Amino acid sequence: MMQTNHKLPVIGAAMYLPDLPQYIDWLVGGQRDLELQDPSWIDYLDHDWHAQAEAGRKLLTDHGYRGRLGIHAAFDALDLGAEDKLIRKVVETRYLQSLEFGAIVGATHMVIHSPFVAFGSALVNFTPKSNRQRIIDSVHATLEKVLPIAERQQCILVIENIRDKNPQPLLDLVRSFNSDYVRLSIDTGHAAIMERDGGAPPHQWVTEAGDLLAHVHVQDLDGHDDRHWAVGEGDLNWRAFFRAINALNHQPRLCIEVNDMSDIARSAAWLEQQGLAC
Repeated sequence: MMQTNHKLPVIGAAMYLPDLPQYIDWLVGGQRDLELQDPSWIDYLDHDWHAQAEAGRKLLTDHGYRGRLGIHAAFDALDLGAEDKLIRKVVETRYLQSLEFGAIVGATHMVIHSPFVAFGSALVNFTPKSNRQRIIDSVHATLEKVLPIAERQQCILVIENIRDKNPQPLLDLVRSFNSDYVRLSIDTGHAAIMERDGGAPPHQWVTEAGDLLAHVHVQDLDGHDDRHWAVGEGDLNWRAFFRAINALNHQPRLCIEVNDMSDIARSAAWLEQQGLAC
């Protein structure tokens, strides 16, 4: 049975500050979830970005935006689970810089990447008897100074699946913090790629995560590469995915994340036409 519009999840988008004018009316009209990804640009945080961030925040405020706003932290070559203290310091520094950007724009979530990357079976790697706890301990060390600042800013750290096949290590990591400010993020494309190698499909990630799921990157693909195509262009099972989303007791932040910014509008239109989101 087709759902009525008032019951449909509201779709938002991830973009960069220069894209805001193009989508400001759409964002404000639905008070949609927004993720600003500027800190993830290579070397962005090494330049004077403060005026851009302030201008972006003013644009949103002046247009009456009151939606859930977040950011994507720097991630290039940053290993959240690194044991080397010098590497951990670099990761910490980039996350703190990203949070500084987030404080200016008013971010209440920040995406960081999963530390669980390894070869082998999804059922064997990172079991409690191997190195799962060691990695969890390293993540706690890396975030020792980051998490208290995020909490003061009321900014949730959402940890995104990357090459994860099995949801359980990430869920164990989230639970280990016992904090409302550490939650799970699912990238639909990443999950779909790893499904081809024995991992859980995107809709199963949602079901496994349950109340711990706070954020989703919504993208489509063919399973061969991390395409970030418009929703509906690939072969992801969107009906199964949104059934799982609708079964939750809350609505996680849903952000279309595509390479071509014009695909945001096409993705949103396709989801509305299919009766999956509005």
